[in-house]
Amino acid sequence: MSNAFKSFFKKTQGFPKFKKKGQHDSFTLDGAIHIEYRKIKVPVIGRIKTYEILPTGYKPKSVTISKQADKWFISWKIDAEATQTEKKQEFVGVDLGINHLATLSTVEIFNGVKSYKKYESKLGRMQYLNRHKLRGSNNYRKAQIKIARLHQKIANIRKDTLHKITTYISKNHAVIGIEDLNVSGMLANGKLSKAISDMGFYEFRRQLEYKTQLYGSKLVIVGRYYPSSKTCSQCGAKKSSLSLSQRFFQCDHCGFECDRDVNAAINLKQEAVRLTVLACGLDSADTFRMKQEEKAGSC
Repeated sequence: MSNAFKSFFKKTQGFPKFKKKGQHDSFTLDGAIHIEYRKIKVPVIGRIKTYEILPTGYKPKSVTISKQADKWFISWKIDAEATQTEKKQEFVGVDLGINHLATLSTVEIFNGVKSYKKYESKLGRMQYLNRHKLRGSNNYRKAQIKIARLHQKIANIRKDTLHKITTYISKNHAVIGIEDLNVSGMLANGKLSKAISDMGFYEFRRQLEYKTQLYGSKLVIVGRYYPSSKTCSQCGAKKSSLSLSQRFFQCDHCGFECDRDVNAAINLKQEAVRLTVLACGLDSADTFRMKQEEKAGSC
């Protein structure tokens, strides 16, 4: 409840509303919990057994207990120190898309798992068979649990793929340039909203934001209106228009040819270099690299 009021006073969310049983069941405790080997002691409720062995020896800042489908989960918030990992690349640009989830300026391509598309027909069939069941009956509740389990499976597959990709990018690249996508505006497109939701653009950026801090990297958010797809990565010439059906970029000025997503990723990398150099007050990317090496050596 305290977090809800803090968000309200910061004007990031509306006035808190009381929760309704059966919808987003969860509650947060600010450190008022005791952790044991395979039990947790929750105020008022008492000791609760857990399926997994719980790590001991630390005190969490807050604990959230939530219900997903028909199972209850507990998550912890603890202080973690940033770990410096050896980076393969200094700068990299990441372009997000529907055909390929992430395309790097190093020409590496990561495909999205498209879990919703895979289970869409099965989910539709389950919802179709549940349409005439009496709301509140035992058969209705059983069917709702099955549907919720499938929704959770779809979400878990998507999150697993995003975690693997964002962890790889954060561990192996020092500075990551990514475009500030208007995801809510993109979802207004009825033809592409389902595919965009299935990719998880917002979750991709959210994971990058905290993983770059955890692994000692830096995330550079390029402006929303930066023409990464229309600009030639070699000469800087900008096209007046570029339709989504054109998957291959060809510059009319210098004749440079490249895959559309790779060209956009290279532009995002170059813009990330420029913004990083300006923010650090340096004269070039080489100077920034030397500063980073000196910092790593001193650590």
